[in-house]
Amino acid sequence: MVDPLSEVITLLQPRAVFSKRISGAGRWGVRYSEFGQPSFCAVLEGSCRLAVDGQQAITIEDGDFVLLPATPGFTMSGFEPVRPERVDPKVAASPTGEVRHGTRGGQPDVRLLGGYFVFDSPDAALLVSLLPKVVHVRGVERLSVLVRLVGEESGARRSGRDLVLTRLVEILLIEALRATSSDEAPPGLLRGLADARLAPAIRHMHGQLARSWTVAQLAKTAALSRSAFFERFTRTVGVAPMEYLLAWRMAVARDLLRRQELGIGEVAERVGYGSASTFSTAFRRHVGQSPSRYARAG
Repeated sequence: MVDPLSEVITLLQPRAVFSKRISGAGRWGVRYSEFGQPSFCAVLEGSCRLAVDGQQAITIEDGDFVLLPATPGFTMSGFEPVRPERVDPKVAASPTGEVRHGTRGGQPDVRLLGGYFVFDSPDAALLVSLLPKVVHVRGVERLSVLVRLVGEESGARRSGRDLVLTRLVEILLIEALRATSSDEAPPGLLRGLADARLAPAIRHMHGQLARSWTVAQLAKTAALSRSAFFERFTRTVGVAPMEYLLAWRMAVARDLLRRQELGIGEVAERVGYGSASTFSTAFRRHVGQSPSRYARAG
């Protein structure tokens, strides 16, 4: 059976860009402005406070991992009141050594590995909207190992570094997101996959994308009435079933067109359209240009 989460990560096309070690001691605080790209942070030792815009402040401690798929503004600090230093991550210089905040020298109260990467997919905003705003994972040893490998690899200049980092980030994303898959997750794909009734319908949509699905057929795979399925899917995933299906079809179509390995008719068939003209109309309405123009631009 197709794994929707793996498909989303693959289409996002993540690649590692940068990571750095950060430490804080005494009275310290840093306010990062909105970045927009995905970022992560792993606590190597100690603890500190993290306040992401629009979310409740949390304490992160040794062994914790935090992923911000779209990185809004956030403040990271110790536990004493402080006016945080302001940093714009889009223009800040890339340090070569560990960045220390607060008291210089001596043992830090917290040491972290922070980093960011980029999603190459033009559908990144759509796909990221299916993920939680903040992914906070506590005490998962596999993530700690992966974070350590990312830190070691990004600091070295060995052959194949970029490819290794890309693969590590893909695995890191999947491990972090599936560790968050629960009915406590905010509306989105993770919460949908954690719902025993909705998960089969989502997997069927991804696994049989060429099928002419109806809400009634999807409801049957979930063993729910049509109305109950529609309401539950919309509430849990955050979009209506057909809206989700259309968005996923268009994301897959754009990926196929960029590769330029298939004709428009074949792409149309792969994503569930009976004719190239019907597909072209839907694609133009959704993307803003014809499939042929999009493929040439790609």
